Amino acid sequence: MLPAVKDYRQLARQRLSRFAFDYLEGGAEDGRTMARNVASWGNVTLLPRAMVDVTTIDTSTTLFGRAQSLPVFVGPTGLNGLYWPRAEEVLAQATHAAGVPFVMSTASTSLLEDVRAASSGDLWLQLYVQKDRRIAENMMARAQAAGFSALMLTVDTMVHGKRDHDIRNGFRMPVPWTPRLLADLLSHPRWCLRMLRQGGSPQLVNLAKSAGVAANIQKQAAAMSREMDMSLQWSDLAWVRKHWKGPVIVKGLLTPADALQALNAGADGIVISNHGGRQLECAPSPLEQLPAIADAVQGRMQLLVDGGVRRGSDIAKALALGADAVLLGRAPLYGLASRGPQGVAEVLTILRSEFEIALR
Repeated sequence: MLPAVKDYRQLARQRLSRFAFDYLEGGAEDGRTMARNVASWGNVTLLPRAMVDVTTIDTSTTLFGRAQSLPVFVGPTGLNGLYWPRAEEVLAQATHAAGVPFVMSTASTSLLEDVRAASSGDLWLQLYVQKDRRIAENMMARAQAAGFSALMLTVDTMVHGKRDHDIRNGFRMPVPWTPRLLADLLSHPRWCLRMLRQGGSPQLVNLAKSAGVAANIQKQAAAMSREMDMSLQWSDLAWVRKHWKGPVIVKGLLTPADALQALNAGADGIVISNHGGRQLECAPSPLEQLPAIADAVQGRMQLLVDGGVRRGSDIAKALALGADAVLLGRAPLYGLASRGPQGVAEVLTILRSEFEIALR
């Protein structure tokens, strides 16, 4: 086991092709929002109290009616097949072993039915709503039938953030063959062999199934790039409720006003998030917004926060500032990309250990 999450990040950087690591790591434009996310955790300090019996501590919690071992959720992240074959199955299994829920992305490279078959753990569906809402309706029906327990509706991606790193790398689906790409691939033979074993470039099979698109990467990429439903508004939570029987969590809010809108519209919880710094270059960090949002909702809904969680002490800071749990994005992917299933398990173990140290 490596010492810290940042060590898995460094190993992932060495083992992934450049365009794959840049897709994992990159933020919008100059990356200032992502940098602000990571830095914000270091700006918060914990004031310890002494002479308290900490022989026994309890890291478990109950969220949305279900018990879990840590106030942590894993996911959702897309195109994970770039980092490891059958990535969502691997993530779900490691997450289940850690006793926490796994949130599966609309843009996954595995079918949600296959992920359910691979894990009996608590699974959530993350949903993007495209202009053709029948796609979202179909995906909700599939997830409901597969026993997914909650829905995470992402609302901060009406347009795609400008990601300079993807433009520089010529990254798109399908990946174009260029001399630069060939040189990149040849310098990472281990990664190339893994990709070849899974049949080459990962495919957006989950979205494709709900969109009725054949097993063709070009058609799948076209389906993913279809215009998002820019008309989506708070009253549309009633439409979501019509198709989803279970908790609905709205992801991508940064203001107390929007948190109250979500509360009034009937959401069971929200994720305070700027999409990992990948959407709006000048957005504040979610952690910075957490205290004001917690003060506004006054415990009437459950609050998750994401954006740069790299240490177990970050979990403690989030809870101290009013969150009920944190959402992990890149950290488990560093483990996945560097050491596969073992790496995911080790990253979650490190975060648990550091959280316990901080509590004690």
